[in-house]
Amino acid sequence: MLRIAVQAKGRLYEETMALLEEADIKLSTTKRTLLVQSSNFPIEVLFLRDDDIPQTVATGVADLGIVGENEFMEKEEDVEIVKRLGFSKCRLSLAIPKDIEYDGLSWFNGKKIATSYPVILRKFLKENDVTAEIHVITGSVEVSPGIGLADAIFDIVSSGSTLVSNRLKEVEVVMKSEALLIGNKQMSDDKKEILEELLFRMDAVKTAEDKKYVLMNAPKDKLSEIVAVLPGMKSPTIMPLAQEGWCSVHTVLDEKRFWEIIGKLKGLGAEGILVLPIEKMIV
Repeated sequence: MLRIAVQAKGRLYEETMALLEEADIKLSTTKRTLLVQSSNFPIEVLFLRDDDIPQTVATGVADLGIVGENEFMEKEEDVEIVKRLGFSKCRLSLAIPKDIEYDGLSWFNGKKIATSYPVILRKFLKENDVTAEIHVITGSVEVSPGIGLADAIFDIVSSGSTLVSNRLKEVEVVMKSEALLIGNKQMSDDKKEILEELLFRMDAVKTAEDKKYVLMNAPKDKLSEIVAVLPGMKSPTIMPLAQEGWCSVHTVLDEKRFWEIIGKLKGLGAEGILVLPIEKMIV
C-alpha cells in the first residue's frame, strides 16, 4: 500500500483530487477523514496542512506527497522530486505599496518585509546583497503594510487581485511555483512498483490535456496537402469512404493551434470535421 499526503483544502486539494479521479483512483468523498483508502488501487490518501507535507514524506510517514514548489523550497526537507505536475501555478513575489516609487532591489535595504516564507526570502536577499529585516507572519501577509507592520511583503501571487485590493504592487518575482509530486528516498521496491503504475496513469491524463481527436472527410486529390498541415503524434489514420474520391482522416490536434489548423483544412476541402475530447492518451 502506497500512502500519499495531500493538502486538506484549497485549490491544490481540488486539482489533486481531480487528477486522482481522472487516473481512475476511487476515493470516498462522502465524508473526508484524515486517512482515506482507495477502493480500486493500492493507495491511501493522508490529508494534511500543506506545510506539513514535506516533513511527513521525509520521515516516511507518507511515501509520496503533492505539494506546492514554494513549500518544498521553504521546508528544505530531504525528499526527491518525482514529477512536476504542471497545475496550481503561482509565483513568490515581493510587493510594496502602490503609491511608492520603486527603483530596484536596493529599495529594500533597511526595510521590514513581512512573509510566511523566510527561508526563501533570506536566501534571495543574501544572493542580491540586500539587507532587510524579515518579519515572519502567518495568515494575511498582504495587510501588513496597510497597518504599519511592514514596509513590504513577500508572498504567493496568482492573479494579483489580492495585491490590488490591498493597494500593493508586485515589483520582483523571486520564484515560480507549481504542484510537485515528491517522494521518500527510502521507498521499498514493492512501493516503487505501485508508484510506476501511478505515474503511468498520471502521464496518460496529463498527455491528453489540451488535445482533441479530430475526424474529417477529405478529398483524395488534396490528401498529401492535408497531411502536411497536420502536426499529429506520428501520422494520421486514413481510411477510404464509400464515396469515390474521398477518404476519412483521423488525427490528434493540440488545442493551442486548433483553430489555425482547422482553417487550413477547410481551405483544402476537408468537410464534416468532427472534434472529440480525449480523456486519456497512452504514448
